[in-house]
Amino acid sequence: MPLTTALLSPDDPGLARAAAILSDGGLVAFPTETVYGLGADARNDHAVARIFDAKDRPRFNPLIVHVASIEIARRYVDWPVEADILARAFWPGPLTLVLPLKPGGGLSPLVTADLPTLAIRVPAHPVAQRLLTCFGGPVAAPSANPSGRISPTTAAHVQAGLSGRIEAIVDGGACDVGVESTIIGLSDGPTLLRPGGLPMEAVEAALHRPVTRHSQDDPLTAPGQMLSHYAPGASVRLNATDKRPGEMLLGFGPVECDLNLSASGDLTEAAANLFRHLHALDERGAGTIAVSAIPETGLGRAINDRLRRAAAPRP
Repeated sequence: MPLTTALLSPDDPGLARAAAILSDGGLVAFPTETVYGLGADARNDHAVARIFDAKDRPRFNPLIVHVASIEIARRYVDWPVEADILARAFWPGPLTLVLPLKPGGGLSPLVTADLPTLAIRVPAHPVAQRLLTCFGGPVAAPSANPSGRISPTTAAHVQAGLSGRIEAIVDGGACDVGVESTIIGLSDGPTLLRPGGLPMEAVEAALHRPVTRHSQDDPLTAPGQMLSHYAPGASVRLNATDKRPGEMLLGFGPVECDLNLSASGDLTEAAANLFRHLHALDERGAGTIAVSAIPETGLGRAINDRLRRAAAPRP
């Protein structure tokens, strides 16, 4: 039987209700600076299992745990010096660290997909911070959308994809960053597992060393690594220089198009607009979304990663 999904305000009563739902094993979507997350108590097996069911997400795809501070994160994972450098430089913020899981932390094994590592981050969004503090525990939260589809950057996007499947959505407005967090693995030296809202150049500058890139041939060890992901209902054609019959063009830079990620060529603006514009073109009934070429630098790496996965053959 479908649930009635409540839309909650990001004020004290709304966050208190959201925290109570989490404590009771319910699911709450909430804003982060990157995208909206679908939260559950990371210590509750049944609640975490409901995330996978609500999203139709494969159980082998691990989840990110959100906590309110570095000190709390250290309760759950081993903490090498590189973790301390990156966390103190970029947390709260759009960075997820994958670290060896400490025994006895009480997290559901469904969170890690039975891997020996945990993906963990401290979000910067003030609503997320207040909710985590009010709840008082770790929250497992992948993006709040059906698995494989476009990630949500507004409460309306969450409603369109998950209404009737979850208990509540905290409406905190549009997300500022607009693409998911950068994921860095630190189990065997710094490795980029997923490009995201923190440019790789910043990570390498903080560590004073290059970071290894994850290969698509390597085993899945972090969220967001499935080949087909972030997909609209329309097919996607990349590096478009024209608009073909039946297509809508998602532009970048000074081009004639249906929607423009950034007319000025600003990658930060483009990242913030990416999922919102894909949602909008999908809603207009595009059969194919053609996308202008995006530079493979800075946040362009994260944008291109999402676009390549959106354009990949669907399972």
